[in-house]
Amino acid sequence: MKKLNIEAELQSNSYPGRGILVGKSLDGKNAVIAYFIMGRSENSRNRIFVEDGDGIRTQAFDESKLEDPSLIIYAPVRVLGNKTIVTNGDQTDTIYELMNNQLTFEQALRTREFEPDAPNYTPRISSVVKLSDNDFNFAISILKSAGGNPDSCQRYTFSYTSPLKGEGRFIHTYMGDGSPLPSFEGEPKLVELGNDDINTFADKLWNALNEDNKVSLFVRYIELESGKTSSVIINKNK
Repeated sequence: MKKLNIEAELQSNSYPGRGILVGKSLDGKNAVIAYFIMGRSENSRNRIFVEDGDGIRTQAFDESKLEDPSLIIYAPVRVLGNKTIVTNGDQTDTIYELMNNQLTFEQALRTREFEPDAPNYTPRISSVVKLSDNDFNFAISILKSAGGNPDSCQRYTFSYTSPLKGEGRFIHTYMGDGSPLPSFEGEPKLVELGNDDINTFADKLWNALNEDNKVSLFVRYIELESGKTSSVIINKNK
C-alpha cells in the first residue's frame, strides 16, 4: 500500500466528513491520535470540542441555534484504563461500557449499526488504542450500509500490533462530497508520520482541511515510556 502524505490527502477531499488517524511518531516515542469533524449544515457547523475529564465531547457553540442534537452531540474520546477510545458518535459510550464489562471492541460494536441519517447512512468509525509495555496496539472499525442500502450492515475491523515508526492509519466517513454522501471504501489509508511537535502537527492537519467545511480538530500524543498525554483542540467557532 502506498504511504500517503496526510496533508495532501486532506487537501484533495473537500468533504471527508469525520476522520480518525492513529499511528506512531517517526522516533517511536509517541502514539499519535487525531479526530476531526466537518459540517455542511448550520446545525453540524454549530459545534465545538471541549475537554471532558480525560476525553472530549462536542458542544453546541450557540445553544439557541441547536436543532437536532441526536447525531452531533456526543463524546468522541473517552479513556478506559490503558485504552483510549475514539469514535464519530455515541458508540464511544457503547464501547466504553461494554469493554468495561469484559466484552471486546468488536463485540461492543456488534450492538451498533451505521447512523440512521437517510439517505447518507453515515458510517460509524471507531478506534481503540491500548498501551502495553512501552508500546501500543490499536484497532479501527467501520460499520456501513451495503452501498447505500440500509437493509444490510457491513462490519469491518482492522487491527495493528506493534505499529511501525513513522506510520499511521487514517479512516474517514465519506469518499467525498455528494448527494447522497458516498461512504468510505477499503481499508484505512496508510499515512506518513514524522516527529512534529503536537502543535505543529495539529496546525498542519487543521490548515489542510477544507476552510468552509471544517469544524473542530482534536490531537493527542501519548508518550509510550511514561504514558503522559498532551492534547490540542482547535475549534473554528470561537
